[in-house]
Amino acid sequence: MPFPFLRRLLSVAAIAAIVVGVTLAAAIRVDRPAAAPETAVTGASGASPADPAASIGRLRRHLRDRPGDAGAWSALGLALVERARTTADPSPYPEAAAALRRSLRLRPDGNDAAHTGLAALAAARHDFAAALREADRALAVNPYGARALAVRVDALVELGRYRDAADAAAHADATRPGIPAFTRLAYVHELLGRPGEARRVLELAAGSATAPGDIAYVRTQLGELAWNRGDPEAAGREFAAALRAVPDDLGALDGRARVRAATGDLTGAVRDGEALVARSPLPGRLTWLGELEESRGRGDAARRQYAVAAAWGALAQANGVTPDLETALFAADHGDRAAALRAARAEWGRRHAVHVADALAWALHANGEDEEALAYARKATATGYRNASFLYHRGMIQDSLGRRDGARRDLAAALRLNPHFSPLHAARARAALERLDGAR
Repeated sequence: MPFPFLRRLLSVAAIAAIVVGVTLAAAIRVDRPAAAPETAVTGASGASPADPAASIGRLRRHLRDRPGDAGAWSALGLALVERARTTADPSPYPEAAAALRRSLRLRPDGNDAAHTGLAALAAARHDFAAALREADRALAVNPYGARALAVRVDALVELGRYRDAADAAAHADATRPGIPAFTRLAYVHELLGRPGEARRVLELAAGSATAPGDIAYVRTQLGELAWNRGDPEAAGREFAAALRAVPDDLGALDGRARVRAATGDLTGAVRDGEALVARSPLPGRLTWLGELEESRGRGDAARRQYAVAAAWGALAQANGVTPDLETALFAADHGDRAAALRAARAEWGRRHAVHVADALAWALHANGEDEEALAYARKATATGYRNASFLYHRGMIQDSLGRRDGARRDLAAALRLNPHFSPLHAARARAALERLDGAR
């Protein structure tokens, strides 16, 4: 295995299996982005920079000789956050927190780099209220800090404050114009039900992208837009363009795996999925691969992926991550349904993003509380955001309530929007729709 982290995950999974049997999910908890979209607190473009391991080593050596260098401590903290993000290994977060706090002790005033690092760390740990506070502190010192401007937008998005996020993205574009502001503004447009405007903004960003990482990042976002509107051919072209720019880009590899599954290349999809989770074992990616294996009748292979997804949650929580969104989504379908509902309610108590509303709706449905579930399913779609999984969830909830017309409309809308939205649930949506049509 390429990372000791994966060996630790599998070790945790083995222990969990002894305790809770095949589901493993009773012991977990974590966020998405599957979520819901993953919140990547990245470099200037949002694209994955080079592996920060070398810079971490250099900074540690430097700090052994010069432990009073506040700037180096903040740089180490940020590098550790980035290392955790690129590997999906949350174990560097405690060291990152300690480094950033030490930087602030050494330079308590005017230390925008440390506040920016703390903002990035809080976002990575899914504490988006703290991320917003720290980004604001950084910007009070340096209003032109590109990373702080980006984290501020991301935090507002994840808190469900989409109008504020749009204003923040426009401000970031006016202050530090470039790919980070364009791509974040595009995502806010999509969340507010304006995918055409999102595509226009991303195409502008693509026209200005010159660095390979920027090209790959923007093309991947265009691929996601095409995927979400049910156009796997266009999505495949964008993901291919991203991979030409950066052959190992994780987001583009993720997208290509889904496109291959949608177009019938299941062997290629599994190969891509396995390569992806070997490098970035995030729960959403593991769950997707498990569901793909389950849809092929390979139950043992699916359970292995679900086990690692569950173990990631336990490890993430041990390192200060609040992964309740991921727990809710995973456990509602593949684990302890009561745990799913507890996690979803806890996350809704912290933030009112559409992805959290959807997860809470689905967890309520899994626990038989469909009247309440429907209210949250409606909140998930209230901004105009078009997501096939959200529509599927709302349709299945309405079906459970005996609201056949509403269920039929939602399930048909989900399949029109993206007939390949899930390896498992798209087929279940079609089966439910056929049953409802047959009952007319």
